[in-house]
Amino acid sequence: MIALNLNSEIPIYTQLRNQIVEALARGEVAPGEPLPTVRQLAEDLGINPMTVNKAYGELKHQGYLETNLKKGTLVKQREAADPDFLKKIEPQLRLLIAETVLHGVPRADFMAAAERIYSQFSEVAL
Repeated sequence: MIALNLNSEIPIYTQLRNQIVEALARGEVAPGEPLPTVRQLAEDLGINPMTVNKAYGELKHQGYLETNLKKGTLVKQREAADPDFLKKIEPQLRLLIAETVLHGVPRADFMAAAERIYSQFSEVAL
C-alpha cells in the first residue's frame, strides 16, 4: 500500500519511487509481475500521471523495472549481486552514520535498528 505525504519536503515522485523499492525488497511484487499503469496508479493515488511516469522512469533507469509493449511496466528479474554497490552507497552511509553520531545515538542502538530493518527485506528479496 502506497501512502504519500503531500506536505512532505520530499518530492512526491521520490516518495513513490522509494515506496516501490521497499515493496519490491519485501517481495510484495514478484519479478515479471506488472505494476499498475501510469494512469491507473495516478488515479488511485490522486496525483498527476507525470509524477508516476517520473518515478517509473527512475526505477527503469536504476534497473528495477522494465517495459514490455504487450504487458506494460514489469518488475525486472533480479540480477546477481553487484559487488560495487556498497562502494556506490558508502557516501550515503557515511553521512547517515555521521548524523546518527551527532544526534547521540549509541552505536549498539544504530546497529540494532539497521539489523532489524535489514531483516524485513533480505530474506524475502534474495
